[in-house]
Amino acid sequence: MDLSFFLSPALSSSSMSWCCCWCRWRAENSLRLLYKRALGITIATSGRMTALVARTGRHQQRYEHGHRLVAGCIPYRYRPTGDGKSMEVLMISSQRGEGLLFPKGGWETDETVEEAACREALEEAGVKGHLQGMLGTWDFKSKRQQGVFCPEGLCRAYMFALDVTEQLETWPEQHARQRQWFAVPDAIVQCRHDWMRGALDQCVAFLASGSSSTSNPMLLSDTSLSLEH
Repeated sequence: MDLSFFLSPALSSSSMSWCCCWCRWRAENSLRLLYKRALGITIATSGRMTALVARTGRHQQRYEHGHRLVAGCIPYRYRPTGDGKSMEVLMISSQRGEGLLFPKGGWETDETVEEAACREALEEAGVKGHLQGMLGTWDFKSKRQQGVFCPEGLCRAYMFALDVTEQLETWPEQHARQRQWFAVPDAIVQCRHDWMRGALDQCVAFLASGSSSTSNPMLLSDTSLSLEH
């Protein structure tokens, strides 16, 4: 269906401008819903839909007090060993620079922070699973994120633990990133930034405590800034 008519100012009279705005708002939201339904797949346990195409652009990005809000997760699994089981975490390569990262990205206005974290895990790492809890928030600076709403490049990351239940063979950013499972001690060495090591330490402690709830998350805040290039 061609909705371009609804997305253009069809009425020029000032007395009817409110109608144009209303029609444009309805059309844009209808397009967004149609896009999600046409390209959607179910993520994690939320029952919501997300596209098998990586989101681009910043027009729906959330900002708060000069910070770009980011949602991410530490995907993990347990591997059987001779004397029990061993925890592994999934890391991905950066599109710029050296080092490895955990999946994360902008939290947008049409999704919850949990949905954003699951979406980023799917887009960047090609995994789905169950969110086990919010690990906390970490602030960092990124030279690449400087803009009108975030002139200093400040970011605030909301990080979750993600119990991986499915690893996809194809995913949106498979040609731009590599992914690899690491034992926790090796993952700590691989972390590109200090704040990520803090999040991983918190993830290990969180899971060891037996907590597994996103409805009453344990919130920690690390306001010491590390610099991302």
